[in-house]
Amino acid sequence: MNEKRVVVAAFGLAVAAIIGYLVSQFIAAFTIAVFLYYSSRGFYHKLSRVQFLSRFGMPRQLRALTTISLLVVPFVLLLSYTVVLLVVEVRDFVQTYPVMESAPDSVAWFEGVDELPELTFNGIINAYQAGQLDGIIQFAVDHAAFATSLVSGLLLNVFIIAVVTYYLLIEGSTFRAWLLRFDDDDIVREFFEAADEELEAVLFGNLLNVIVISLIGAIVFMGYNAVAPAAVEVPYPVLAGALTGIASLIPVIGMKIVYVPLTIFAAVPVVLDGQLSMLVYLAGFLVLAIVVVDTIPDIVLRPYLSGNRTHVGLLMLAYIFGPVVLGFYGLFFAPMVLVIGLTFADTALPRLLGAEPAEAS
Repeated sequence: MNEKRVVVAAFGLAVAAIIGYLVSQFIAAFTIAVFLYYSSRGFYHKLSRVQFLSRFGMPRQLRALTTISLLVVPFVLLLSYTVVLLVVEVRDFVQTYPVMESAPDSVAWFEGVDELPELTFNGIINAYQAGQLDGIIQFAVDHAAFATSLVSGLLLNVFIIAVVTYYLLIEGSTFRAWLLRFDDDDIVREFFEAADEELEAVLFGNLLNVIVISLIGAIVFMGYNAVAPAAVEVPYPVLAGALTGIASLIPVIGMKIVYVPLTIFAAVPVVLDGQLSMLVYLAGFLVLAIVVVDTIPDIVLRPYLSGNRTHVGLLMLAYIFGPVVLGFYGLFFAPMVLVIGLTFADTALPRLLGAEPAEAS
């Protein structure tokens, strides 16, 4: 009997190792799929409770497709367009302040892209006819093999993300029930429920908080520039908005580390030129930044988008070191590992070591 158990255990470990290896080859896609799952799970469940839709018995497959179509796809497109717009402003910043004079010639293909074309068929055609895409097209021709590999890899990862997100939405409860089969004195249930709740709050909540504040900051800063004189405009409003969102992770100081120096930077030339009356605009900008960008989102969003168990300082370190060590997907993967580890130490580990379960206060 023991020999059979050893054989079965060895076979199970071999299968688990193979699956783990395959998943590790596409770890970025699986990580992003988990993030999208937590981002859209609430909307997916709410669709089943909509009275109009429940009358027709909307199946879970259709609910998952509706969720991905209405929530995930527009979110990814908006985020992608914002990132491209941010890249354009970073390029303008580097050209104005030559901090990358020794940059390689391989980035020259981006020259000439002074503004983004409209996200329409006519907008792209007009950009092509105006020659705005010549640099990108020439780069693609010169590096056809690399571009083909890049595009095919991107499409494969997008396909994996879509499939994994879809099946997580419709089979999440089944996977949960399978995990609970191994329950022992409710340790697994307590750990799984706590980790699931904290992952949704931290992984989705804090990242959404950064994205929302970045968008609010960019909109407010661009709106201010639309009405303010050129002498007191905020430089690189989209870049400043993105940095403001990232700075919201920093405890205590937070977004002030961006918009206060930005105000001072814009005020110095005005003061040196003796145009003190222009400082009224910058005072208004500072009020807008404090109220609309900093205070209101913090009061409205923070209670709904923050975890209960994860320390803010550790979470900030995870967001910083995750992308540095692991690449882009580390922005999602490192907080996952942190949340699961801290939740295990807080719930399951004391029980496994013989401590009595904590009583609810």
